Amino acid sequence: MKRILLICAAIGTATTIFAQSKSGTSVGQFLLIEPSARIAGMGNAGATVFDDIQSAYYNPAAIGLFPQSGVQVTHSPWIADIAYDFAALGLILGDFGNVHATVTSLNSGEIDVRTVAKPLGTGERYTVSDLAFGLGYGRRISEQFSVGIQITYLRETIWHSSMSAFAVNVGTLYRVSESGLHIGASISNFGTRARFDGTDLRVAYDQNTDRYGDNGSLAAELFTDDFPLPVLFRVGMAMPFTIDDNNKIILAADAFHPSDNTESVSVGAEWTFLNILCFRGGYQNLFLKDSEVGLTLGAGLKYQMTDYGLSFDYAWADHGRLEKTHRMTLGVLF
Repeated sequence: MKRILLICAAIGTATTIFAQSKSGTSVGQFLLIEPSARIAGMGNAGATVFDDIQSAYYNPAAIGLFPQSGVQVTHSPWIADIAYDFAALGLILGDFGNVHATVTSLNSGEIDVRTVAKPLGTGERYTVSDLAFGLGYGRRISEQFSVGIQITYLRETIWHSSMSAFAVNVGTLYRVSESGLHIGASISNFGTRARFDGTDLRVAYDQNTDRYGDNGSLAAELFTDDFPLPVLFRVGMAMPFTIDDNNKIILAADAFHPSDNTESVSVGAEWTFLNILCFRGGYQNLFLKDSEVGLTLGAGLKYQMTDYGLSFDYAWADHGRLEKTHRMTLGVLF
């Protein structure tokens, strides 16, 4: 337990040191979209969840505690008709530990190019897309303690310009007992700074427009500032309760310390009936300044055979003036 507290304190101190920027001053914001429909239904309080393949997003230490190898895929019709997709693969490798791989995609679809001179459109169209690939490793150190790490490469593209960066996620998870208190902590998106570059930044420029004879079509290039990734420190606690053989409940709470926003707390609960049907509810980002998110609800079905398992989860989340979002996750364990 002392080791867990020391690790959490060290991670929190490192995050505070590098947490100098605030809202609107970091890139790679799509990395903060939580993928799992199950955990989204619980208010995105996922630092201590470990029995889903996508739970490694919230805490890489979950990789070391995967119950089975499996695949999970999430699709979400995100805000403003943006398409969000996330796929995760987890493989159990015995005494060596477990590995985890992810692919994240965010796409705006085609958007009309509009200018001041042509407010109805120039006839051109462009897209905004984000793509990330992650590879992780987790290991159970003891029956109670596990650690994990994931490295992610991400790329953002706006029309003909793009930026890329690398990020690292690390986490720890401690279980007092199988049915006792669970404590988890993770730091996400600790990585390189990034700037946009591309042909859209190549322009024609006249340095002295007030002088006769200047050439107004000299080739020039615009340079953008570089920005950090949205570092997020997450610490959580969860308590499972077994009412009887047919009813189980999990209560969870996560606290967040982001580098580009204010601190907040998310809480959630899950009720499982007959180990098949699940109902979930939660509230995300309590105390977050100017928050537009809040209530979350979800449900799921799972069916476990001798060697295989199937699951389907759905989550609804309130986004205030941005209305609502939906997540759907399909999983296969093998």
